[in-house]
Amino acid sequence: MGRAWKIALAGEGGQGVQSVAQILAEAANEQGREALYIPNFGVEQRGGVSVAYLQIGDVAIGAPKFQTADIVVALSDRAIHRTRKYVGPETVFVYDSGIEGITDNDLPDNAKKVFGIPALEVAKNELHPRVFNVIIMGAVVKATDVVPEEKVKEAIEKKLGYKFEQNPKLREMNFKAIERGAQLVAEAL
Repeated sequence: MGRAWKIALAGEGGQGVQSVAQILAEAANEQGREALYIPNFGVEQRGGVSVAYLQIGDVAIGAPKFQTADIVVALSDRAIHRTRKYVGPETVFVYDSGIEGITDNDLPDNAKKVFGIPALEVAKNELHPRVFNVIIMGAVVKATDVVPEEKVKEAIEKKLGYKFEQNPKLREMNFKAIERGAQLVAEAL
């Protein structure tokens, strides 16, 4: 991979977009790659739009911010509106298809591809709402191939291993969420 992937993840505070970006950056670093993650959120702990800017590549990343992302992931209606400015003709725009009130007019019309995945619905009905963000992580991994799925699982293990030791079912659920997110993207592409 010669270029840096530019990824913008956005959602409401508490949805876990910052955790997703942090784990992906750590997985890339563990693989010996360059990764730069910048969180951006308001002063609120919950309830505000939270944006994570992530770049992953094989050479040093020169600038922390970018104008146009390769992939934008938006997990709320406000996040969709806030991240439209990062969309260009080569951008893949992914959103949660369960967001209420979103019409085609709200989605960017200048993206290479726009598709919705039912991440929240799958989290609620098949796994647990707490792994909604992990499903999104699996979707990003599949859509970009920016880091191998196994490296992401290792990074999750490193971050949450102490919880997994107390409840091994959490490990299984998180790993299944990654795989399910990847599957949702594969079905949408």
